[in-house]
Amino acid sequence: MTATVSITDAGKCYGKVEAVKHVSFTLNEGETVALVGHNGAGKTTLIKLMLGLIRPGRGSVRVLGEDPATGDFAVRQRLGYLPESVSFHMALTGRETLAFYARLKRVDIGEGNALFERVGLANEAVDRPVRTYSKGMRQRLGLAQALLGQPRILLLDEPTSGLDPALRRQFYDLITDLRSTGTTILLSSHALTELEDRADRVIIVNGGLKAADGTLEDLRRLARLPTRIGVTLADGKNAADLGASDATWRTTGDRTLEAAVQPENKIALLHQVTAHPAVITGLHVMEPSLDDVYAHFLAGQVKTP
Repeated sequence: MTATVSITDAGKCYGKVEAVKHVSFTLNEGETVALVGHNGAGKTTLIKLMLGLIRPGRGSVRVLGEDPATGDFAVRQRLGYLPESVSFHMALTGRETLAFYARLKRVDIGEGNALFERVGLANEAVDRPVRTYSKGMRQRLGLAQALLGQPRILLLDEPTSGLDPALRRQFYDLITDLRSTGTTILLSSHALTELEDRADRVIIVNGGLKAADGTLEDLRRLARLPTRIGVTLADGKNAADLGASDATWRTTGDRTLEAAVQPENKIALLHQVTAHPAVITGLHVMEPSLDDVYAHFLAGQVKTP
């Protein structure tokens, strides 16, 4: 895969506070990466380093092969950024706001109408002052400005904040379209459930350090968290009828049982409980969620390559 962003042994201090410590990772073309961590973990500092707004105190940051703080303007022009808290001039209309950012970025404002439609900002709204916008509408306007110039790298900080469920789905459909064109997308968010099925890779940061980096399956394997298997028993049946004597079952409801099993034993247990189809009327397999994985790596501060 072609790397579009490369961070090597990066560190950044604010006075005596080390916001980022010895962090290394790459972002690849056409990849969607979730950057997760609690407030103060170093996520925003890493994004500012990639944008060239600040410089590392140690190590290096390369975006499209150049230092984003000193490199050619054409590199920064291929970056799109949506901050967590978007702030626009309240007297300008949505159309005027996008035209202003297009001039700053030196791109054609002619794509503005298509971008408004793409982010779901209605035609009647774009010519109204931004002060009349709801939080969700300002978020969509912010996303439109981030997409100006068809960026190769898109850095999004809490991008779905203020969006209702329908617009959230629309946003992730847009992300899927962008990924298919080769855009590198970094999603920094606290909404871990949203990211679970939408990120190719997860980078967990804590206390300025990279705690973990890999696909969700990779991190599940490293964490060795148990899979939960739930069954609904047929009338008159009990745990002994399942033929899975090695499993420890606990009752979770009326005729429902659940067992936690290590990854290497999961298939064997599923084989055992499905060998007696008359005993069960329902079966559920619950893999560790991104929330579970996140909590595990923060608790252990396990570093991975």
